[in-house]
Amino acid sequence: MVAGLIFGAGVAAFYLLPALPSLWLALAALALMALAWRLRWLRPPCVFLLGIGWAQWHTCALLCQPFPDDLARAPLVLEGRIAAIPAETGVATRFLFQVERTVQDGRPVPFDGLVRLSWYQGVPALKAGERWRLPVRLKPRHGYANPGGFDFERWLFEQGVKATGHVRRSEDLERLDAGAGPYWLDRWRQRLAGHLAGILGEARALGLIQALTIGERAGLGPDDWEVLTRTGTNHLVAISGLHVGLVAAGVLFLTRWLWSLSTRLPLVLAAPRAGALAGALAALGYAALAGFAVSTQRALVMLAVVLGAVFWMRTLRPYHALTLALVAVLALDPRAVLSYGFWLSFGAVAVLLFHLGQRLPTRDLWTRWGRAQWAVGIGLLPLLFFLFGRASLIAPPVNLVAVPLFGLLLPLVLLASLLSLIPGFAWPLTLIAELLGWCLDGLAWLATQPGAMATLPARPLWAWGVAIAGVLLLLAPRGLPGRWLGVVLFLPLVWLRPPVPVHGEVWFTLLDVGQGLAAVARTGEGVLVFDTGPGFNSGFNTGSAVVAPFLLAQGIDRIDRLVVSHADRDHAGGLAGLAERVMIDRLQSGEPADLDLPGATPCYAGESWIWSGVSFRFLHPEQGGETGNNASCVLRIETGGHAILLAGDVEQRVERQLAARLGSALRCEILIAGHHGSATSSSAEFLRAVAPDLVLFSAGYANHFGCPARTVRERVTGQGIGMLNTAVEGAIEIRLGVDGILVGPRGWREQAGLLWTHRPGG
Repeated sequence: MVAGLIFGAGVAAFYLLPALPSLWLALAALALMALAWRLRWLRPPCVFLLGIGWAQWHTCALLCQPFPDDLARAPLVLEGRIAAIPAETGVATRFLFQVERTVQDGRPVPFDGLVRLSWYQGVPALKAGERWRLPVRLKPRHGYANPGGFDFERWLFEQGVKATGHVRRSEDLERLDAGAGPYWLDRWRQRLAGHLAGILGEARALGLIQALTIGERAGLGPDDWEVLTRTGTNHLVAISGLHVGLVAAGVLFLTRWLWSLSTRLPLVLAAPRAGALAGALAALGYAALAGFAVSTQRALVMLAVVLGAVFWMRTLRPYHALTLALVAVLALDPRAVLSYGFWLSFGAVAVLLFHLGQRLPTRDLWTRWGRAQWAVGIGLLPLLFFLFGRASLIAPPVNLVAVPLFGLLLPLVLLASLLSLIPGFAWPLTLIAELLGWCLDGLAWLATQPGAMATLPARPLWAWGVAIAGVLLLLAPRGLPGRWLGVVLFLPLVWLRPPVPVHGEVWFTLLDVGQGLAAVARTGEGVLVFDTGPGFNSGFNTGSAVVAPFLLAQGIDRIDRLVVSHADRDHAGGLAGLAERVMIDRLQSGEPADLDLPGATPCYAGESWIWSGVSFRFLHPEQGGETGNNASCVLRIETGGHAILLAGDVEQRVERQLAARLGSALRCEILIAGHHGSATSSSAEFLRAVAPDLVLFSAGYANHFGCPARTVRERVTGQGIGMLNTAVEGAIEIRLGVDGILVGPRGWREQAGLLWTHRPGG
């Protein structure tokens, strides 16, 4: 048991490294381990090194030959197969593509592996397993890099994806083979998904039924996931240990009962062993139906350990079974340790064993069930806050009813789905869908109740360790003295507050929102957000995905002043999403009438205010006359003799007017370049007037606009000015002090980068 935990610790430790270590170092460590194995006291570090070496060997396939930066957005032609069920989002069709051959300008390129593609226009009917020749533009794994934000690069790495991109229009487009090849199972699952959609049509529960039967969750929209998250029931949708366990347990008990009714069958094979074998086969079949997703693989391995012990009539202690399952999962796929589901599933089982395994069993089923929900609800609370920054407070009572109800409905869903394959027997599935629709509506109502969800800002590591100790105390046997101290140990998570700027200090963060702009300026008295980043036709926006998580991670749930420079989508697209998650006291814009949110007032040159000794002043626009880019609010922030200038999207004509009107009063140490570094802005006259020490560009990685433009970069370097780009650095933080001290700039990619973090040009 101890060796298994040490092996798991070695695997986890490997993924905490900032960069891939030398393969020779790993080989040397393995050689040392082989030599030292005979010494008992060296075995634990040897097992730890084994975990590191195994994870590195498995990871090298992704990191040793990555997609090269110099091919980002270059026109390429790929040959390969569709490796999963394509997902239609309404705007595009997204799918995984297993690359077998890559060509550029008729010459082969040494690149293969799994990529994630989007096809936007003229999409034919795509099927899993089809072999295609696709003209594409790719880029390495790259996502937004911000404090508190979702790590898209980690998720892609966990899925084994090397690059992302889109299909472009070209004569090279061709379907080479319509067969399923090695992806016959995904093809069959896709047919079943289409069959369910054909029967249920626009039914409210279509996405839920597809998720429960074949593990395909594309039919669940962002609003559905928000409801499930706020009620703590999202684990009921993702096929995992609960689902596979329910199916296996049901088949096991049914088989064992039927087997015991025979007088001859038990002579051939004992009823418990027959039940274990049938349960394992049922779990295998259900996992196959779900496409052997990572979560189902993990559940299948854990179940195989337990049922294997039953079949071979071995006494297996619960903690030993959990450890064996842990080792088996990590041996199968070390990257599973990066999955939040990995920690939640193993954590839930460990919590149940710790809490219920120390008590004498009771005959009262509801008492045991209530204890189980209490244990999981309290035990996983610190983990949920640590991983997601928020957790459902109503999850325990909701799951007290939802889990047993789900245990009854899941077999009915599977049976009704199978019956629907028989002509004339679609009505049971329709009835089940109607019932599930009511359940979803009930959860949606619960999700809107006050106090359903709580959020926590970022906390120091010691606070999480203290909270875990509190969990162990609260879940310990009743006879243990001082269990009430567990509540006290939770207090640091609740009472601690993130640090705030002192008087005269401003903390400025230029967020990474791709081809857009969003910045946050914090003082001791107020919080200002300048622009909200882009919004997209798919419904995704950086206001809710980037800006709000950053603010909430800093303990900020209210914006004192939100300035949307102008109404272009790359600056105002995240406004509605941000307003849904964070309170906004005052909204200003250069084009207030064109915003989607009412109550906006104009920003005019000359308006100023002071927060905690920090001066804020609008320099543009003059009252009336400007539209579009040149209507952008231009804001100057100053303290301690240092200043930051945010230029919005103003173009060279306005820049020259500002330089002529303000002269030396325009000087700033930090300039946020206008229009993302486009050639229409950052004129030589403007740069000379501002005379910055550093120019910051907010641009998307490998964007098709070519921002920041080469002419602008040459103009900046020609004047001896330093420059940084959020596409390369991620979020950029700078602190200006009242005493004139400037701290930073610090890029989030370098500050928080790990193995999978994309470092452009690095």
